[in-house]
Amino acid sequence: MAADNDFSLDELDTGGMDAGGEKSARGARDLEAVYDVPVQVSAVLGRATMQVSQLLRLGRGAVVELDRKVGEAIDIYVNNRLIARGEVVVVDEHLGVTMTEIIKADRA
Repeated sequence: MAADNDFSLDELDTGGMDAGGEKSARGARDLEAVYDVPVQVSAVLGRATMQVSQLLRLGRGAVVELDRKVGEAIDIYVNNRLIARGEVVVVDEHLGVTMTEIIKADRA
């Protein structure tokens, strides 16, 4: 499944302005300095709230009901910031996530 949101960092335009107020032509090359910075990526299947006493009663095989339904998109966070929604996939016996929607953050 090819997504319309697939792109490489080389295709990004940083939208920066140079000293004269004109758009910078350097683009993604400016980002090379951050390529090796580690980030935390989390895929949240759903959430549940329970009391500590309920949590302590959970045992092996217990089922915790989440606030999402089967087939609903999962949230993808980078450094605790929602950046996308996606679907769970299986890749060579490992779970993975494919992004189906990029969340555009409003910058203030």
